[in-house]
Amino acid sequence: QVQPMESGGGLVQAGGSLRLSCQASGNDFSRISMAWYRQPPGKERELVAAIHFTGGTKYADSVKGRFTISRDGAKNTVYLQMNSLKDEDTAVYYCNTRGTFINSGRYFPNLRSWGQGTQVTVSS
Repeated sequence: QVQPMESGGGLVQAGGSLRLSCQASGNDFSRISMAWYRQPPGKERELVAAIHFTGGTKYADSVKGRFTISRDGAKNTVYLQMNSLKDEDTAVYYCNTRGTFINSGRYFPNLRSWGQGTQVTVSS
């Protein structure tokens, strides 16, 4: 299994926007759920947004209304559109593929399917 590959991080001013991309491997993209996590400096990794293979989504409260997760089956890619960025959004962002949603809507990551991470730095 080839690990997913993220791109699109960078340095942005507070209030600005960035779009992250994550390309998944394999021929089963239409049947896999995916998610974005982030790890701020000195903190634990946390879920940012997840998308079920049927299109349902879940967001952390801290990003609701500002971030949007979406997927493109033709490109085997999941996106994270980040608007109105804040200092506290500074983190390394990781893509996770082939995780599992349980009935409560919680996403459990596949521990063998992490990307290498991409740095997002928001300056004020």
